[in-house]
Amino acid sequence: MSENIKKPWGYFEVLDTQDGYLTKKLYLKPESKLSLQSHKFRSEHWIVVRGSATVTIDENKYILNLNESIYIPMGSKHRLENNSENELIIIEVQIGDKLDEDDIIRYDDIYGREVSE
Repeated sequence: MSENIKKPWGYFEVLDTQDGYLTKKLYLKPESKLSLQSHKFRSEHWIVVRGSATVTIDENKYILNLNESIYIPMGSKHRLENNSENELIIIEVQIGDKLDEDDIIRYDDIYGREVSE
């Protein structure tokens, strides 16, 4: 099992990494959200395994419940939110040529991290 990587919204752990894909488990604290962001080198798939998620992709918002999933195309502005009082757990599958934490462009962040515009 990998180490937990702490973030302002909770933490994640890397489950598997291979050439061309990476799998993470994200744990979002109640009433938390990731930054509005995009990636130049990867697309993502999110699967809800506990809780309920609000997902923004470009100008659209979606509600995902247990066992539901969504595809985030490369280059799309997106955000994951936990608007409940319970922990949200997501399995994230990244597919692309550059699969590291540096491939992130932030547009909005409630935790004060640097944004690109």
